[in-house]
Amino acid sequence: MQDLLSRPRPATPAPVVPPVAAAPGSPGALWSANPLTVDEETLAAASLVTYRIRQRLRYTYDGPARDLVHRLVVLPPNRHGDQVSRHGQLTVSTPGAGPAGCGDAADPAALAQVSWARGPDGLRTATVTLDEVPRVLDFDVSAVVERGPVATWPAVPASALTGRRLLTPTPLTMPDETLLALASRLAGSDPLITARRCCAWVFDNIAYRPGSTTVGTTAAQAVASGAGVCQDQAHVMIALCRAAGLPARYVLGHLVGDGESHAWVEVLVPDGWAARPPGAAGERPGRVAGSAVAAAVALDPCHNRLADRQYVTIAVGRDYHDVMPTSGVYRGSGRGRLTATQHVEIVGLT
Repeated sequence: MQDLLSRPRPATPAPVVPPVAAAPGSPGALWSANPLTVDEETLAAASLVTYRIRQRLRYTYDGPARDLVHRLVVLPPNRHGDQVSRHGQLTVSTPGAGPAGCGDAADPAALAQVSWARGPDGLRTATVTLDEVPRVLDFDVSAVVERGPVATWPAVPASALTGRRLLTPTPLTMPDETLLALASRLAGSDPLITARRCCAWVFDNIAYRPGSTTVGTTAAQAVASGAGVCQDQAHVMIALCRAAGLPARYVLGHLVGDGESHAWVEVLVPDGWAARPPGAAGERPGRVAGSAVAAAVALDPCHNRLADRQYVTIAVGRDYHDVMPTSGVYRGSGRGRLTATQHVEIVGLT
């Protein structure tokens, strides 16, 4: 039994499409549209921004593999604050294979079964099962999302501010004595100021160093080593916030451009305490999307800033394990190697 785990990074098969409404006017033209180069000021001032996401997760197996059960978290929620999903599609295929019904040339991945499920916080997961796994297996993701017309933070119910789910440490975010002492020092009466202090501390003290940690590295271990990747920085900030009494959740998403997936943090604060989202007029209080008494304010400890319109959210959870983009198990002696590529582009601006 082999495990397949991935960290956040940055022939014509039959598509598997979850139940998501298509964009008005059809997204087809967006696939061929040239990407726009937009400065931060113009992006913040736009009333509506359209993003195109294209991602490929390719697994190459060096030996036999069968009975695959694979979990994917790759498509954005239908709505997350001012972000709205207009189109989402997952395709499972084998490179170079022909269409089904062509004998030996047929695509073995066409036999894959795909089921979709929803979880907390709008989480959308796909489970792919396949009896016989080809030597090369592609998961291709295409999506269109919009942000606007008014910049807003995601709304959360009042119960989330005191509920155990986002206040209780997970194994990856369990604080040790060092983290507890730090949280006590950083905590204050203003929840937003406390969150920003935690964000700044992580930025100043946890160096971004690819390859220095693994998917199982805890927040306490990252603090002890003083280094990690965006996943670790997010876990440290979450550990600090929760120890300071602030509910916080892990965000899996993308930055505009090419590269690996990214991770940041949403801190839940009472309505009226939230910073205004980048692009919204004024300073405080920030609006939330929908009728609620709390807002999920997004901060990026890797860059020590509020998440603006350069960010696209894919999923949120208690920690990385809740939102792993790709993971699975299979039987066989072959070992799977993952190669991931992605492009997140702005293709519309009004």
